Amino acid sequence: MTRPDLHPSLEHLAFLVGEWQGLGVMGYPTIEEARYEQEMSFAHDGRPFLAYISKTWLIDDDGKRLKPAGAETGFWRPGKSPRDVELLLAHPTGVVEISVGEVVFNKIELVSDVLARTETAKEVNGLKRLYGLVEGDLAYAIDMAAVGQPLTAHLSARLHKVSG
Repeated sequence: MTRPDLHPSLEHLAFLVGEWQGLGVMGYPTIEEARYEQEMSFAHDGRPFLAYISKTWLIDDDGKRLKPAGAETGFWRPGKSPRDVELLLAHPTGVVEISVGEVVFNKIELVSDVLARTETAKEVNGLKRLYGLVEGDLAYAIDMAAVGQPLTAHLSARLHKVSG
């Protein structure tokens, strides 16, 4: 079976398509800094969205996986203008996120537009995401405002493409 062509409205996101793997660091004023391993997937079936899945594992100093960490799943969609992008994500922590932004060349900046949470989820008030290609790798940084803290650096990683 052949893979369908990427929907024309997703051309500005074409550089994301594929499977990515790499390492990152996390920190926040309310948690201990840690290193993690990540697998990220951006897939399409010809319709105007990318299906997205991300899984992370905390790792030790030797890079051995200690336990599952964060995860998110959702969709990247074109916005109303040719360079715009919409991001819809669900987190197993009870938070759902809708972020909006713009793609300029191979760089994406997103800011949360809507955040909702279940009754038992921690308070999250804002997210800012920056993704970009760096020497062929996908690098990103995520800032978060949560649990009484202002927008602060939270996650960053550099992933290499393993397929796609």
